[in-house]
Amino acid sequence: MNNSFSRRAFLRQGTLALASAGLLGRTSVRGATRRLAANDRLNIAMIGTANQAAYNLGNVASENIVALCDIDEKLLAAAVAKFPGATPYTDFRRALDRKDIDAVVVATPDHTHAVATAMALHGGRHVYCEKPLTRTISECRAIRELARRQKVATQMGTQIHAGNNYRRVVELVQSGAIGSVSEVHVWVGGGFGNKERPTETPPVPAHIHYEEWLGPVEYRPFSPEYIPFYWRNWWAFGGGTLADLGCHHVDLSHWALGLTTPETVEVLDGPKPHPESAPHYLIVRYTYAARGSRPPVVLTWYHGGKRPPQFAGGGLPKWGDGTLFVGEGGRMLLAGYDRHVLLPEKQFAGFQAPAPTIPNSIGHHKEWIQACKTGSPTTCNFDYSGALTEAVLLGNVAFRTGKKLTWDPRHLRAAGCREADEFIHHRFRKGWQL
Repeated sequence: MNNSFSRRAFLRQGTLALASAGLLGRTSVRGATRRLAANDRLNIAMIGTANQAAYNLGNVASENIVALCDIDEKLLAAAVAKFPGATPYTDFRRALDRKDIDAVVVATPDHTHAVATAMALHGGRHVYCEKPLTRTISECRAIRELARRQKVATQMGTQIHAGNNYRRVVELVQSGAIGSVSEVHVWVGGGFGNKERPTETPPVPAHIHYEEWLGPVEYRPFSPEYIPFYWRNWWAFGGGTLADLGCHHVDLSHWALGLTTPETVEVLDGPKPHPESAPHYLIVRYTYAARGSRPPVVLTWYHGGKRPPQFAGGGLPKWGDGTLFVGEGGRMLLAGYDRHVLLPEKQFAGFQAPAPTIPNSIGHHKEWIQACKTGSPTTCNFDYSGALTEAVLLGNVAFRTGKKLTWDPRHLRAAGCREADEFIHHRFRKGWQL
């Protein structure tokens, strides 16, 4: 933008275009999904434009980007410079009032995932949403059920699910290479959280639309500690490291072992629960029931420098984030993002991996785009990824209550633990709903 074309004029252009078309003031647009041929281009609205959102935008850039939404006018202007045919918005609700949008990519902080996704789904749009699917379990269940009813193409942004390494690991586990698996350990490094609520409240920068950023969350004064990245430290906006990375890493266990809903969840180690901020380290134990002939599974999550006890003996490669499947007879499989090994290596010397049975992915975003056009399936649709999100978020609920939870998925409650309700169910400020 040059100096003669101000930020406000830039944004007003999009608003006036909608007003002239009679599209402002609507809450949803029913039946918006067009019938598309495989070679047609989707009209996509992008909610979020920088950081992870920029990565998503690059992966759907082959389609027709008609709307770009961001609460930061500077980031929005930079994105529109790359996609000059797109209309800019600082409020995604105005973008989703349009009738010409086929599909929506939601790449906002966790606390606005559900409201943006719900509005898109109510309008009959296909949706790609970053992980975790929602900030709370009740939001997640509502989105899962809405997506089922709308019968549109959905995909959660667990991009590693499309990687070849995950597919080969799933094949090894499901082929019985390490025998029946009843124990899994999942760990990642760093840790968000352990923060006090900011006390300094500087003015909101002129280029930031803070009310739109808060969305459904109860008002609190602006802090540069929230925007653009460190919002993950606070319960109001996200769920710390577990919510951030759990869906990526626990996904492998859910997929390989056919896991869906844990029976119990308890915290084995962590700091004292904080009313405002997520834990910077945590160890959580999930138990899953038997599935047919497959035995019950105990899955343990670690973050913030914590590691499985098997590392103490020095028998594991010193890799970074990963998953350890423990099979019968002491056989183990360690899987990271890009490599895996059967252990002990001497036992598996000369082992021939089974022939691939899971086709390599065409790409996580391409899979969703193809599904939007043809109705083909996606591997991380909101039913699968919703169950995964609910399981992951239960770890945070167990931490915040300080109790072992026995989960009742039908009634969305922890049996005998009424205090958990506060952390399971969402509460929106006036004017926001699913």
